[in-house]
Amino acid sequence: MNNVEFIMAGRRQRRRRWVLVTSLLTVLAMMLCCAMLLLGSTMYSVQDVIRALAGEQLKGVSFAVNTIRLPRMLAGLLAGFAFGVAGYVFQTMLRNPLANPNVIGITSGSSAAAVFCITVLHASGTVISVASVIAGLATAFLIYLLSRGRSFSIGRLILVGIGIQAMLDAVISYLLLMGAEQDIPAALRWLAGSLNGSQMQELPPLAITVILCTPIVVLLGNHLNILELGEQSASSLGMDTDSTRIALIVSSVFMIAIATATTGPIAFVSFLSGPIAKRLVGVGFSNVIPAGLVGVNLVLAADLIGQFAFAYRFPVGIITGLLGAPYLIFLLIRMNRKGEL
Repeated sequence: MNNVEFIMAGRRQRRRRWVLVTSLLTVLAMMLCCAMLLLGSTMYSVQDVIRALAGEQLKGVSFAVNTIRLPRMLAGLLAGFAFGVAGYVFQTMLRNPLANPNVIGITSGSSAAAVFCITVLHASGTVISVASVIAGLATAFLIYLLSRGRSFSIGRLILVGIGIQAMLDAVISYLLLMGAEQDIPAALRWLAGSLNGSQMQELPPLAITVILCTPIVVLLGNHLNILELGEQSASSLGMDTDSTRIALIVSSVFMIAIATATTGPIAFVSFLSGPIAKRLVGVGFSNVIPAGLVGVNLVLAADLIGQFAFAYRFPVGIITGLLGAPYLIFLLIRMNRKGEL
């Protein structure tokens, strides 16, 4: 076998692995979606759920499935995909596993705006969503502006993001401390990240964002892999790194901001999805879709665990936080031993 045949054989093997892993993740996501519709305080049969989804009015079933379970499932599906894709883009583009929207402050901007609306303006619903999206976008723009300097620097962006996050977390703590007692539970539930109370009318902005931004990120997937080689390597290959990076950042920030506005900042989903997808699929192909599917499975599985695995029901963000915190500690220890911190 000559070198060309060897390379082509390796590429075909990587493609088969990508297709297999993506298919399995899709099947698992479909199974979890079905479980979200079937399970609850009352378990309904598959036939009853299908009839309710088809529009047939069944006492108890139609309300539970169409008003409570279906919006909850769709919110987890869309938000998990958005968190997974956005986290993978930031980690790959910035070549650092710590460079995800949770760590560099973007979700903190959305969270601060939401807590301000709840505790100061006593607002809810659409006002919180709009304010969260605007604040997330503004935070991302501020971080990019402050970290730009004469040339783009990954380390500078991460450090500026961590500083902005610390400042915004302090603002959130102050708002919670000074807020009225009756507003604190709502603010804390939102900050935990939860699918409770999801409503169909809240989902179209998130669905439209995912539908519009995902193709952009997928089309730029090869450019994303080239950016992972470094600024100089990407420029030497003729890539307009600034335009590519801006397109990826804007698409990802829109996804993460609107997902956060819909479900709250579900902890560590954007942090875990990319590394898990990369470990499952390997290198050689864009992992945008697998990372999104990993995010979907993490959110839906964590929500089911939070609902049924304990005597008390926990928001999905509590469960994902329990999963992600040990990995963060492990990653920090490994990076410190390699001298990357």
